[in-house]
This record gives sequence, structure tokens and C-alpha cells, in this order.
Amino acid sequence: MVDPRSDAAERLGDFTTSPRVLWVTALAMGIGVISAYLAKALLMLIAFFTNVFFFQRLSAAPVSLVDNTLGPLVVVVPVIGALVIGLMARFGSERIRGHGIPEAIEAILINGSRVEPKVALLKPLSSAISIGSGGPFGAEGPIIMTGGAFGSVIAQFFHLTSAERKTLLVAGAAAGMSATFAAPVAAVLLAVELLLFEWKPRSLVPVALASATAAAARRYIIGMGPLFPVPAHPAFIGPLGLAGCVVAGLLAGVLSAILTGAVYAAEDSFGHLPVHWMWWPAIGGIVIGVGGLFFPQALGVGYDTIGNLLQGNVTGRMILGILIVKSIIWSVSLGSGTSGGVLAPLLMMGGALGGIEAWMLPDLGVGFWPLVSMGAILGGTMRSPFTGVIFSLELTHDVNMLLPLLVAVSIAHGFTVLILKRSILTEKIARRGYHLSREYAIDPLEILFAREVMRANIAALPANAPAERIVESLRFDSGRGPQRLYPVVGAGRRLEGIVTRFDLRRFTEDLHADRTKTLEAIIRRNPTVAYPDEPLRLIVQRMADTGLTRFPVVERGDGRRLAGMISLEDLLKARVHNLEAERRRERVMRVQVAFPFGFGRSREARPPA
Repeated sequence: MVDPRSDAAERLGDFTTSPRVLWVTALAMGIGVISAYLAKALLMLIAFFTNVFFFQRLSAAPVSLVDNTLGPLVVVVPVIGALVIGLMARFGSERIRGHGIPEAIEAILINGSRVEPKVALLKPLSSAISIGSGGPFGAEGPIIMTGGAFGSVIAQFFHLTSAERKTLLVAGAAAGMSATFAAPVAAVLLAVELLLFEWKPRSLVPVALASATAAAARRYIIGMGPLFPVPAHPAFIGPLGLAGCVVAGLLAGVLSAILTGAVYAAEDSFGHLPVHWMWWPAIGGIVIGVGGLFFPQALGVGYDTIGNLLQGNVTGRMILGILIVKSIIWSVSLGSGTSGGVLAPLLMMGGALGGIEAWMLPDLGVGFWPLVSMGAILGGTMRSPFTGVIFSLELTHDVNMLLPLLVAVSIAHGFTVLILKRSILTEKIARRGYHLSREYAIDPLEILFAREVMRANIAALPANAPAERIVESLRFDSGRGPQRLYPVVGAGRRLEGIVTRFDLRRFTEDLHADRTKTLEAIIRRNPTVAYPDEPLRLIVQRMADTGLTRFPVVERGDGRRLAGMISLEDLLKARVHNLEAERRRERVMRVQVAFPFGFGRSREARPPA
């Protein structure tokens, strides 16, 4: 005889992933290779437009904007680029506005992971024009949106489900970031913390392998990492160093809150202008140009400036210029709705904050505090703490920084979670009328079972009972409250079928005309059932599939012995159980203090002699 409990254990597994994940993974890996080429193309486009706008030559060779000789004409260049972007957004696709990640999130949550094919073309082109004309942005946001758009288009071509479209969209986004920064693990973490909204093998495996494929392809297409090499730092920094990391995390949290507020204050200001939003980027371009005139290092991606911050090759004037000028022009231009990413600017501003901290905190090596603050500013501003830690490690390959980064990033993340309701990424989505929760937790329906919420005290009808007895039973049952579904049981409480309360009412009415009518005529055979050892999630899913809201609960095996009933109302008990676990306070361990020789014991507490 087979133990029904072992049969249940075979039916229920840790994961619900099917072999179809192999097909999705194969597509994701192909997308990973293509995303590496897209990243290379985007970097070349940025270099091309930089040469065109600032040096008036046709070349895709990387250049530094600091070397331009335009003089006061540098103010005009960002305005021209912004005008082009405004026209592209107005007459091409409004989806190219913004820094990419919120648009990817919106496509996943609202549009069924569908992205228009033209976005895959217009987004990198508009971003290359924006950054190439001096926009203070990074390439990662556009490539995330571009890779995601390409993944979505592939999924639509193969007629995949919405969940599979989401997986391929995120796979393309992670692969694009992985290829751009040679940071495959951080790209996967960013996908998990920001885009997937689940932690399941069906999505994690394809996304991870797409990111790994893009990182491997990058070495042949773009080159090796790390992007920002740094001198070796000590393996342990001691209590004073860790205390400094706490300070760095708090300061990064403050700066994150200021930057987030500045971006949306700028967006609100543009919203009050009496002009069409198509002209907003050009107005923001004026601010970019003026800032670039006084501080050219604030223009463009600024990878060279980030590298100098980590190498300690910066002056106090440059550090203050980054914190002031870069912050202003980035906030204004991003609020204007132009196209560009946020990671590189945040790295630069975080590095500048670390440069100031290096003047006051313990000396732990060149670039130590800039690197700590870079990771902390990512964790605080984007609310992606693990991405901030691993991203910083992969950019520098300095594993010794793991502990300092973990402390600083966690502090910054905790600070902004308590101070700000939403991050710089989700605020834009909330302003469009969609609330997004960033808290991931196990659903109580996953860990509670039918036997814990089902009702065992129910009325059941014997299959062979006389009609008069059934009528009397219904009269008696009406005093206990209405029961909408009645199981019909045979010998040994075996479930034979079900009847509804409506059917029974008609049955009793028909008895007056036909006394020979039996219960057999209205029994519904082979009803949908639940089992006591099933997680409530499966039962909810079964209710959604069938449209039914109540099931008989039967023991597994051939006996189909009735155990109880479960309804939609009973499933609310799982939620009540979860709320009680969060809100109820109790002392599980009671502390008892014992004094030697009876000292401290009150006379009332002494046992009688």
C-alpha cells in the first residue's frame, strides 16, 4: 500500500519550473550575444556624435570632452542635441524619454512586457545624440532599455507568453548592462531587484545565462574588464574604518535623498512651463551648456573622471565641481525628459563625495572612500543594495572592499528607505498613477496548507438517504447558517459527488409533485476537489482556473474520504495569520532572576514553613 503522504511529496516540489525553460534559455543566450554587439554599437555611436558635435569630424574613436576648443560655443551644443531628441520623442516615440529603467519597469508591469520595435532603434540613437552632445548621462540606461526592447521583440516574434516575454525582456536588459560594464553578476542582481519581480528558476536561469553570455562575448567585442582598476586595499580595516563606512553610508543616503528630490523638483518645474514637453530638453540643454562652459568635466559620460577619482588624481576644485555642477545639470536635464542613464552620473557624484570624505576619515589607501561612496550612492538612490555592492566589486575587481561596501551600502539603503517613500526609479512610475512595491516576501498561501484553514464541521448528505430525511436535514441545517455546497458521501465517507443549495431547493419543491424523485438525479459527479496537504496557492490557482469558490477536501488515495470543505472565505484566514504574526507582540522566553541564599526574595514570595 502506498502512503498517501509520500504520494503528495512526489507531486509537490520546491519549484514549478517546466522543461520549457530550456527553450527560453536558448533564446536568452542568443539575445545575450546580440546585446553585446548592441552595447558596442551604442558606445561607438556616443563616440561618433561626440566627435561630430565637439570636434567637427567623422570618427568613432573615444575622446574626452575636456579637450574641446569650442569656447563659449559649448553652450549651444547641448541645446542642438536636445532639440533633436525632443523632435524624435514628439514624432517618433515618447518612450525614448527618460533614463531607461523606469520605462523597462513600466513595460513589464503595464504593457505585458511588450515594447515597440521602433523603440529598440530610437532609444540608443537618441541617447547617443544626448550624451554625444554633452548630456551628463551614462550609457547603461539606454542599453538596458535597448536590450530589453530587443528581447521583447524576439519574444513577440515567437508568440511566447507574457511571463516568458518578461523573462526575455529582462534577459536583454541584463545582457546589455553586463556587456557595457563587464559586470555580469551585478546585472543579474539589478534584474532581480528592479525588473523581474520574482525569484524563480524559470526567469533567473535564462536571465543569468544571458548576462554570462554577454559578458563572455564582450571580451571579444569590446575588451576585458575591470572598467576602473584601483590599487589594492587592505583586507581588514578595523573598527575605525568600519565606523567610517557607517558615516559614508549616512552621507551617501543624504546625497541620494537630495538628488532624488532635485530630479523631481526639476520635473515639476518643467511641468509648469507654458510650452510643449518637446521643448523641455532644449531648455535643459541651456543649463547643461552653461555648466559645461565653467566645468567641462561635468559633460558626457565621464568614465575618465570616475577613473581619476578612484586613482586619487583629482583636485579639491574638481571634487567640488562634480558635486555642484554635475549634480545640477544632471538633475535639470533628467527632469527635462531627455534620454540618458543614471548609473555613471551616480558613480561620479558618489566618487566625489568619497573624495571629500577622504579628507576627514581614516586613510585606508587611494580611492578607498570614493569606491565606498560609489556603491553606497547606488544602493541609496536606486534602492538596490546588492547591486551596489557587487557592481562596485566587478568594476574594480577589488574583493577586499566587500565588507566596507556591505556596511556603507546597507546604511545608505536603510536611510533612504526610511526617509523617502519611493526611489528615483519608482517615483516616475508612481507619478503616472501606478504604485510599485519593492518588498519581496513569501506569500502566506505558499506555506499554509488546506488542512489548516478548512472547515471540518460541515453538513454532508448520505447518497442513499430517503428524500424525506434529506428535507428534514435541510430544515435542521438552516438554523446553523446557510451552506452553499453539500458533499454527498457513500460508505466510509467516500465522496460520491456534490449538490448545491439551489439544486436542493428545487429538489424539495419537486418532491411535492413527484414523491419518487431521488437524490441521485441531482448529484454532480467527479467534482473539483482539494487535498489536505496542498498549499493554499494551488487551491487559489484552481479556483481561478475553474471559476469555483469552494471545494470538498478529500484524503488522497482511492478512498476519497471526505475531510472537510474549503472556500474563498477560508483562504482569508491565511492573511489573518500573516497579519497576526507581524503585529502581535509576545515574550516567548521569560527571564527569571535567581538570587543566592534567598537574597532579594520578598516575604510574600517565600514558601511557607
